[in-house]
Amino acid sequence: MLQSSEYSYGGKSSSPVSNPNPNPNPVKTTSVPIEQATIGRTLVIKGEISGAEALYVDGRIEGKISLPDHRVTVGRNGTVDANITAREVVVMGKVSGNIECSDRVDIRSEGSVTGDVSTVRIIVEDGAVLKGGIEVRSGERKQQNQAQSQAKPAEAPKPSVAEPPKTMAATANA
Repeated sequence: MLQSSEYSYGGKSSSPVSNPNPNPNPVKTTSVPIEQATIGRTLVIKGEISGAEALYVDGRIEGKISLPDHRVTVGRNGTVDANITAREVVVMGKVSGNIECSDRVDIRSEGSVTGDVSTVRIIVEDGAVLKGGIEVRSGERKQQNQAQSQAKPAEAPKPSVAEPPKTMAATANA
């Protein structure tokens, strides 16, 4: 049987035996790994990209990027000739197209954006290039949109006659 190091040398323990640690194996807090798709340096994509995970672009994209609930990062080698719709956009490369963000646009010092930007928050570092219009919406509008989107599933099209009891039961339990 293995013994802890405090008992292996035969000396007195610094912690009393009568009051042992209630949890000898401390809980390690780790964050859940973020799912992120990566488009490498040598890849060229022409068309529409949509999905439910973050995207890192180090290659070239022509077309449209639609990830409304996730982050799009354009790396230093990335070139995007597309309109981008995302929760958050970080630009370290080049973007030619409009950016529609529900949260934040971050244009780093080596980044370049040519197009209109619509967002709640924007960061433009010294040395970054931004050619186009900027619309900064208030955070209140974002909160209203979230409240409406949460209310819409409950206000979905009227279900068949058999469905209302299920909806009412779910509402009563909520």
